[in-house]
Amino acid sequence: MESYTLKESKPILKVFVYIFLGIWAIINLFPIYFMFTFSLKSNEEIFGSNIIGLPKHWLWSNFTSAMKTGNMGLYFFNSLLVTTLAIGISLMAALMACYAITRIRWKLSGLANAFFMLGLTIPIQASIVPVYVILSKAHWLNKYSTLIVPYSAFALSMGILICTGFMSEIPMALDEAARIDGCGLFGTFFKIILPLMKPAFSTVGVYSYLQCWNEFMFANVFISDSFHRTLPVGIKALSGAYTTDWGPIGAALVIATFPTLIVYIFLSGKITSSFIAGAVKG
Repeated sequence: MESYTLKESKPILKVFVYIFLGIWAIINLFPIYFMFTFSLKSNEEIFGSNIIGLPKHWLWSNFTSAMKTGNMGLYFFNSLLVTTLAIGISLMAALMACYAITRIRWKLSGLANAFFMLGLTIPIQASIVPVYVILSKAHWLNKYSTLIVPYSAFALSMGILICTGFMSEIPMALDEAARIDGCGLFGTFFKIILPLMKPAFSTVGVYSYLQCWNEFMFANVFISDSFHRTLPVGIKALSGAYTTDWGPIGAALVIATFPTLIVYIFLSGKITSSFIAGAVKG
Protein backbone atom coordinates (compact mmCIF):
# COMPACT_ATOMS: atom_id res chain seq x y z
CA MET A 1 0.00 0.00 0.00
CA GLU A 2 1.38 3.38 -0.97
CA SER A 3 2.03 5.69 1.96
CA TYR A 4 1.79 9.44 1.98
CA THR A 5 3.93 11.80 4.03
CA LEU A 6 3.61 15.51 4.61
CA LYS A 7 6.64 17.66 4.03
CA GLU A 8 7.75 19.70 6.96
CA SER A 9 6.68 23.30 6.67
CA LYS A 10 9.14 26.12 6.87
CA PRO A 11 9.67 27.52 10.40
CA ILE A 12 8.53 30.99 9.37
CA LEU A 13 5.31 29.60 7.92
CA LYS A 14 4.68 27.68 11.14
CA VAL A 15 5.12 30.86 13.15
CA PHE A 16 2.54 32.69 11.03
CA VAL A 17 0.13 29.75 11.32
CA TYR A 18 0.46 29.71 15.13
CA ILE A 19 -0.01 33.47 15.31
CA PHE A 20 -3.13 33.26 13.16
CA LEU A 21 -4.55 30.40 15.24
CA GLY A 22 -3.78 32.30 18.45
CA ILE A 23 -5.57 35.41 17.20
CA TRP A 24 -8.50 33.30 16.05
CA ALA A 25 -8.71 31.61 19.46
CA ILE A 26 -8.72 35.00 21.23
CA ILE A 27 -11.52 36.24 18.95
CA ASN A 28 -13.65 33.19 19.71
CA LEU A 29 -12.94 33.20 23.47
CA PHE A 30 -13.47 36.93 23.93
CA PRO A 31 -17.32 36.76 24.09
CA ILE A 32 -17.06 34.22 26.93
CA TYR A 33 -14.57 36.43 28.77
CA PHE A 34 -16.71 39.52 28.23
CA MET A 35 -19.88 37.79 29.45
CA PHE A 36 -18.16 36.46 32.57
CA THR A 37 -16.60 39.81 33.52
CA PHE A 38 -19.87 41.56 32.63
CA SER A 39 -21.65 39.42 35.22
CA LEU A 40 -19.33 40.60 38.00
CA LYS A 41 -19.47 44.34 37.38
CA SER A 42 -21.68 47.18 38.50
CA ASN A 43 -23.52 49.51 36.14
CA GLU A 44 -20.80 52.13 36.61
CA GLU A 45 -18.14 49.77 35.26
CA ILE A 46 -20.34 48.26 32.54
CA PHE A 47 -21.24 51.64 31.03
CA GLY A 48 -18.13 53.52 32.18
CA SER A 49 -14.46 53.34 31.36
CA ASN A 50 -13.97 49.70 32.35
CA ILE A 51 -16.06 47.99 29.70
CA ILE A 52 -13.53 45.35 28.61
CA GLY A 53 -11.16 45.11 31.58
CA LEU A 54 -11.42 42.92 34.64
CA PRO A 55 -13.84 44.09 37.35
CA LYS A 56 -12.37 46.50 39.89
CA HIS A 57 -14.82 45.10 42.43
CA TRP A 58 -15.80 41.47 41.88
CA LEU A 59 -19.53 41.51 42.62
CA TRP A 60 -20.31 37.84 43.22
CA SER A 61 -23.53 39.12 44.77
CA ASN A 62 -24.87 39.46 41.22
CA PHE A 63 -25.13 35.66 41.08
CA THR A 64 -26.91 35.64 44.43
CA SER A 65 -29.40 38.20 43.16
CA ALA A 66 -29.96 36.22 39.98
CA MET A 67 -30.48 32.95 41.84
CA LYS A 68 -32.74 34.29 44.61
CA THR A 69 -34.42 37.46 43.43
CA GLY A 70 -34.58 36.43 39.78
CA ASN A 71 -35.49 32.77 40.52
CA MET A 72 -32.69 31.53 38.26
CA GLY A 73 -32.26 28.48 40.49
CA LEU A 74 -35.83 27.36 39.81
CA TYR A 75 -35.57 28.15 36.10
CA PHE A 76 -32.30 26.24 35.87
CA PHE A 77 -33.93 23.20 37.47
CA ASN A 78 -36.89 23.45 35.09
CA SER A 79 -34.62 23.62 32.04
CA LEU A 80 -32.52 20.72 33.32
CA LEU A 81 -35.58 18.56 34.01
CA VAL A 82 -37.30 19.31 30.71
CA THR A 83 -34.10 18.88 28.67
CA THR A 84 -33.07 15.63 30.34
CA LEU A 85 -36.46 13.96 29.94
CA ALA A 86 -36.86 15.21 26.35
CA ILE A 87 -33.42 13.84 25.40
CA GLY A 88 -34.17 10.46 26.99
CA ILE A 89 -37.58 10.13 25.33
CA SER A 90 -36.43 11.27 21.88
CA LEU A 91 -33.30 9.08 21.97
CA MET A 92 -35.15 5.92 22.96
CA ALA A 93 -37.97 6.61 20.48
CA ALA A 94 -35.45 7.25 17.68
CA LEU A 95 -33.57 4.03 18.40
CA MET A 96 -36.77 1.97 18.46
CA ALA A 97 -38.01 3.58 15.25
CA CYS A 98 -34.66 2.93 13.55
CA TYR A 99 -34.77 -0.69 14.69
CA ALA A 100 -38.22 -1.13 13.18
CA ILE A 101 -37.21 0.57 9.93
CA THR A 102 -33.79 -1.03 9.34
CA ARG A 103 -33.98 -4.45 11.04
CA ILE A 104 -37.59 -5.60 10.64
CA ARG A 105 -38.87 -6.51 7.18
CA TRP A 106 -42.27 -5.01 6.39
CA LYS A 107 -43.72 -3.34 3.32
CA LEU A 108 -44.15 0.19 4.65
CA SER A 109 -40.73 0.60 6.28
CA GLY A 110 -39.50 2.94 3.53
CA LEU A 111 -42.69 5.00 3.69
CA ALA A 112 -42.41 5.22 7.48
CA ASN A 113 -38.84 6.47 7.20
CA ALA A 114 -39.89 9.10 4.65
CA PHE A 115 -42.72 10.18 6.96
CA PHE A 116 -40.32 10.69 9.83
CA MET A 117 -37.92 12.64 7.61
CA LEU A 118 -40.71 15.08 6.77
CA GLY A 119 -40.26 16.40 10.29
CA LEU A 120 -36.95 17.94 9.21
CA THR A 121 -38.76 20.13 6.68
CA ILE A 122 -41.28 21.61 9.13
CA PRO A 123 -39.98 24.72 10.92
CA ILE A 124 -40.87 25.01 14.57
CA GLN A 125 -42.40 28.46 13.97
CA ALA A 126 -44.99 27.01 11.58
CA SER A 127 -46.26 24.52 14.15
CA ILE A 128 -46.69 26.80 17.13
CA VAL A 129 -50.39 27.56 16.48
CA PRO A 130 -51.63 23.96 15.91
CA VAL A 131 -49.54 22.67 18.83
CA TYR A 132 -50.93 25.39 21.09
CA VAL A 133 -54.50 24.58 20.06
CA ILE A 134 -53.99 20.88 20.76
CA LEU A 135 -52.40 21.54 24.15
CA SER A 136 -55.08 24.06 25.07
CA LYS A 137 -57.97 21.74 24.22
CA ALA A 138 -56.28 18.91 26.10
CA HIS A 139 -55.83 21.22 29.16
CA TRP A 140 -52.12 20.55 28.94
CA LEU A 141 -50.66 24.03 29.37
CA ASN A 142 -48.41 25.22 32.21
CA LYS A 143 -46.93 21.81 32.98
CA TYR A 144 -43.51 20.23 32.55
CA SER A 145 -44.96 17.83 30.00
CA THR A 146 -46.18 20.86 28.01
CA LEU A 147 -42.60 21.30 26.80
CA ILE A 148 -41.24 17.77 27.16
CA VAL A 149 -43.63 16.22 24.61
CA PRO A 150 -43.15 18.82 21.80
CA TYR A 151 -39.38 18.94 22.36
CA SER A 152 -39.18 15.15 22.11
CA ALA A 153 -41.30 15.13 18.96
CA PHE A 154 -39.27 17.79 17.15
CA ALA A 155 -35.97 16.10 18.05
CA LEU A 156 -37.18 12.72 16.79
CA SER A 157 -36.56 13.24 13.07
CA MET A 158 -32.94 14.29 13.49
CA GLY A 159 -32.38 11.44 15.95
CA ILE A 160 -33.75 8.90 13.46
CA LEU A 161 -31.62 10.36 10.67
CA ILE A 162 -28.43 10.02 12.73
CA CYS A 163 -29.22 6.61 14.21
CA THR A 164 -30.28 5.07 10.90
CA GLY A 165 -26.81 5.53 9.43
CA PHE A 166 -25.24 3.65 12.32
CA MET A 167 -27.83 0.91 12.70
CA SER A 168 -27.99 0.06 9.01
CA GLU A 169 -24.28 -0.87 9.12
CA ILE A 170 -24.68 -3.42 11.93
CA PRO A 171 -24.55 -6.92 10.35
CA MET A 172 -27.87 -8.73 10.22
CA ALA A 173 -26.00 -11.88 11.21
CA LEU A 174 -26.00 -10.59 14.79
CA ASP A 175 -29.80 -10.55 14.81
CA GLU A 176 -29.96 -14.06 13.39
CA ALA A 177 -27.46 -15.34 15.95
CA ALA A 178 -29.45 -13.73 18.75
CA ARG A 179 -32.65 -15.42 17.57
CA ILE A 180 -30.88 -18.79 17.43
CA ASP A 181 -29.76 -18.24 21.04
CA GLY A 182 -33.36 -17.62 22.06
CA CYS A 183 -33.57 -13.80 22.07
CA GLY A 184 -36.87 -12.32 21.04
CA LEU A 185 -37.49 -9.00 19.32
CA PHE A 186 -36.99 -6.87 22.42
CA GLY A 187 -34.13 -9.03 23.69
CA THR A 188 -32.23 -8.54 20.44
CA PHE A 189 -32.81 -4.80 20.58
CA PHE A 190 -31.78 -4.23 24.19
CA LYS A 191 -28.98 -6.82 24.45
CA ILE A 192 -27.41 -6.71 20.98
CA ILE A 193 -28.32 -3.56 19.04
CA LEU A 194 -28.49 -0.99 21.84
CA PRO A 195 -24.92 -1.53 23.14
CA LEU A 196 -23.56 -1.21 19.58
CA MET A 197 -25.31 2.15 19.16
CA LYS A 198 -23.36 3.93 21.90
CA PRO A 199 -21.34 6.08 19.44
CA ALA A 200 -24.59 7.64 18.24
CA PHE A 201 -25.87 8.43 21.74
CA SER A 202 -23.67 11.47 22.30
CA THR A 203 -24.36 12.92 18.85
CA VAL A 204 -28.13 12.66 19.19
CA GLY A 205 -27.95 13.80 22.79
CA VAL A 206 -26.04 16.99 22.01
CA TYR A 207 -28.32 17.89 19.10
CA SER A 208 -31.37 17.39 21.31
CA TYR A 209 -29.74 19.24 24.19
CA LEU A 210 -29.03 22.35 22.13
CA GLN A 211 -32.53 22.33 20.68
CA CYS A 212 -34.24 21.97 24.07
CA TRP A 213 -31.97 24.04 26.31
CA ASN A 214 -31.99 27.14 24.10
CA GLU A 215 -35.61 26.94 22.93
CA PHE A 216 -37.56 30.10 23.63
CA MET A 217 -40.70 30.26 21.50
CA PHE A 218 -42.58 27.23 22.84
CA ALA A 219 -41.51 27.96 26.41
CA ASN A 220 -42.66 31.57 26.14
CA VAL A 221 -46.06 30.81 24.56
CA PHE A 222 -47.06 27.55 26.26
CA ILE A 223 -45.93 28.46 29.79
CA SER A 224 -47.54 31.49 31.41
CA ASP A 225 -46.88 30.83 35.11
CA SER A 226 -43.51 31.54 36.70
CA PHE A 227 -43.23 28.14 38.40
CA HIS A 228 -42.66 26.21 35.14
CA ARG A 229 -40.54 28.77 33.28
CA THR A 230 -37.26 27.70 31.70
CA LEU A 231 -34.02 29.69 31.62
CA PRO A 232 -34.50 31.57 28.31
CA VAL A 233 -37.92 32.84 29.38
CA GLY A 234 -36.64 33.57 32.89
CA ILE A 235 -33.81 35.72 31.54
CA LYS A 236 -36.32 37.67 29.46
CA ALA A 237 -38.45 38.29 32.54
CA LEU A 238 -35.35 39.27 34.51
CA SER A 239 -34.33 41.88 31.94
CA GLY A 240 -37.78 43.39 32.19
CA ALA A 241 -37.69 43.56 35.99
CA TYR A 242 -34.09 44.82 36.35
CA THR A 243 -33.58 47.17 33.45
CA THR A 244 -31.29 49.40 35.56
CA ASP A 245 -29.22 46.63 37.13
CA TRP A 246 -27.37 44.71 34.43
CA GLY A 247 -25.05 42.71 36.66
CA PRO A 248 -27.66 40.08 37.66
CA ILE A 249 -28.70 39.84 34.01
CA GLY A 250 -25.11 39.02 33.06
CA ALA A 251 -24.99 36.46 35.89
CA ALA A 252 -28.17 34.85 34.55
CA LEU A 253 -26.61 34.63 31.08
CA VAL A 254 -23.57 32.90 32.57
CA ILE A 255 -25.82 30.42 34.39
CA ALA A 256 -27.64 29.65 31.14
CA THR A 257 -24.59 29.52 28.85
CA PHE A 258 -21.84 27.77 30.79
CA PRO A 259 -23.65 24.39 31.06
CA THR A 260 -23.66 24.25 27.27
CA LEU A 261 -19.92 24.93 27.18
CA ILE A 262 -19.29 22.24 29.80
CA VAL A 263 -21.35 19.71 27.85
CA TYR A 264 -19.42 20.51 24.68
CA ILE A 265 -16.03 20.22 26.42
CA PHE A 266 -16.81 16.77 27.81
CA LEU A 267 -18.63 15.37 24.77
CA SER A 268 -16.83 16.98 21.82
CA GLY A 269 -14.38 14.08 21.59
CA LYS A 270 -17.16 11.50 21.58
CA ILE A 271 -19.09 13.44 18.94
CA THR A 272 -16.03 13.60 16.70
CA SER A 273 -15.32 9.89 17.14
CA SER A 274 -18.94 9.04 16.35
CA PHE A 275 -18.77 11.00 13.09
CA ILE A 276 -15.49 9.29 12.22
CA ALA A 277 -17.03 5.89 13.01
CA GLY A 278 -19.97 6.66 10.76
CA ALA A 279 -17.64 7.76 7.97
CA VAL A 280 -15.57 4.59 8.25
CA LYS A 281 -18.68 2.42 8.23
CA GLY A 282 -20.02 4.21 5.20
